[in-house]
Parts: sequence; C-alpha cells; structure tokens
Amino acid sequence: MRTVTGVGAFPQTLSTPGPAARFGLRAALLTVWLALAPLAEAARAYVSNEDDGTVTVVDTDRLAAVGTIAVGKRPRGLALSRDGKRLYVALSGLPKCPPPMTDADCARLPRDTGADGIAVVDTGTLRPIGTLRGVSDPERVQVSEDGRTLYVSEEDAARLAMIDVAHAAVLGTVAVGREPEGVRVSPDGRWVLVTSEEDNAVAIIDAHKRIRHATAAVGQRPRDVVSTPDGRTAYVSGEADASVFRIAVPAGSPATQLLQLRGGARPMGLALDARAGRLYVSTGRAGSVAVIAIAEARVVAEVAVGVRPWGIALAEDGAQLLTANGPGADLTVVDTRTLSVAGRIGTGRGSWGVVAGP
Repeated sequence: MRTVTGVGAFPQTLSTPGPAARFGLRAALLTVWLALAPLAEAARAYVSNEDDGTVTVVDTDRLAAVGTIAVGKRPRGLALSRDGKRLYVALSGLPKCPPPMTDADCARLPRDTGADGIAVVDTGTLRPIGTLRGVSDPERVQVSEDGRTLYVSEEDAARLAMIDVAHAAVLGTVAVGREPEGVRVSPDGRWVLVTSEEDNAVAIIDAHKRIRHATAAVGQRPRDVVSTPDGRTAYVSGEADASVFRIAVPAGSPATQLLQLRGGARPMGLALDARAGRLYVSTGRAGSVAVIAIAEARVVAEVAVGVRPWGIALAEDGAQLLTANGPGADLTVVDTRTLSVAGRIGTGRGSWGVVAGP
C-alpha cells in the first residue's frame, strides 16, 4: 500500500496496480491528454467591455467565451505582450459621454482620476496582477517590439505617453493633437503613429528620440491606423467622412485618399493582411466589415457582422477576422477564406476593442 497526494486533492490510499491495470491507466491518461491538449493550445481573443469594466476571454477555435476578468473602469484599448503572457488594458475614470451630450455637459460629470491606468493581466491565470499609473484618460495602448515600453494615447491630455514596463514609470510624453486615439508601432519599432480625431491628422513620433517627427493631414475624425510590414506605409480610417487614407512613413507625405466607403459607413478599426493584399475596415453604424483589395483600391466585399462593430483584429494565420460589436455586446468571427460569419459569441456590455493571441 502507498499514499498518494496531489495538489487540490485529498490524500488517497491506493493499491499498487498490476500490469494490465497499469496499461489501462496509461491508455486512459493518454485519452484525457489528447482531449485536453487542443484546449490548452487553443487560440484566444480578448474583448474589452467598456460598460461592464471587464474583459471577455474567447476560445476562437471553439467559438465560446471561456472567462471574464474584472479590470476596472471603462476598459477600451488593449494589447498583448509579444509572448502573449501579459495583456495590457487601458482604463479611464473619465465619464462616458456619447452623443448628443455636449462637451460642457460632460465636463460637469464627476471624474475618478484614480481609475486611470493600464491594467496588467496574467493570461495564464486570467487574473489582474497590477495597474500601471501616471497616465490620464488612456484610450489605446500598444507594446514596443522588445516588450519594454507601452505607448498610450491620453485622450483628454492630447498626448502620447511612454511607460517603462519593468519599472512601472512614465518615461515621457509627446504632444500629438487633440483627442488622440489610434496608436500603432512600426514593425521595426522606430516610429509610433497616433491619430488625432479633432485635428484630422496623424502624428509620427520618433520612438528613439521621443519627439514628433512629422504630421500627416488625413480624413475627418481618424480613428485607427495600421502599418505595412516594411513600415513605409500606413492606412488611416476616417470616421466622419467615410474615408481611408494612405500615408508615407516617416515623412507623413504624400498622404492620399485610398478610397471612399459607401454612404452610411463610419470607418473605425483597421486590420491589414499583407499576405492577401487586403485591408479590413469595421464600419461602425453600418454594421459591417469592408474588405478592400489594396492593389485595386476598391471594396471587393462587405460582410454584415452585427451592431456597430468597433474594434477589429486578425488572427495570426489570417484565417479569422474578429470584430467587437459595441451595443451588440458580442464578438463576431469571420472566416476570411469564405468571407462569411463563422460565429458570434456573447461578451459584456459595450464591447469596444479586441486583440487576438495565443
């Protein structure tokens, strides 16, 4: 007789099994391992729910929500570390002021400055492990190529903040224009691009010198920006005039309009599949994703995905496109091979951003 104990289990007294029993036990364990292995390796998506203060974790293989993480007030932009072990979520204590509320009425609402920060989530345990402070009304967050720096758009302060992750300290800030939102880091890590909704411009920041290098004039109310793999070109969505612009990096110019989307479209999030030569654009109130053939500068398809798709992300292999559908409180998964909806998964209220990862 021998006593066996396990983590989370009570001690048990077991008889030593014979050869046949041991074979059966090994077979049973192998069966369990094979059943669980796909789940352990399943691809995930993380969706920020602005109105619930949570992040929904989605298994994109099974098309099912597998967890909910409470992170803090008004989670919006989110980003994964390069190894996928940390999730960073922008939190804001500024009250939500949707149209038709005026700026003056919004300014009279109480603000919780102590809620501002970047929540850090351990993706292994699906638990928050801390919050990085020192930023004001953060809307989007991006991670540097080496994982050491976070780039954060401070919406109310019209700045880009740079945070040293290891030391939890703000390295510096750069003025970028009023109501900054979209933030992207060029593939080589040299440039940081930030959209300014009120100034109708994109600021191009030198990440090494921490200064503004150039400014590109684009469409009205630019919401998102995405870089090509070589970092020389970026695309910008213009919500107010349904535009998609193309700009040169780092010069900023020439900046030209790639195309105009149909009436009623409100371009929001962008996802680039350079291998397929496609640019995906969520259209907000139009309820769809526009699929753009870049070389031809034309919309080749439009996929209905739900109520007001905002955030958008492409799986690493390009096989799935994910949209967070604001008031719809759900995530839509699009099969990019067939350009059809593969499934919709319930999330939390005000699903805002989405990021795909391992």
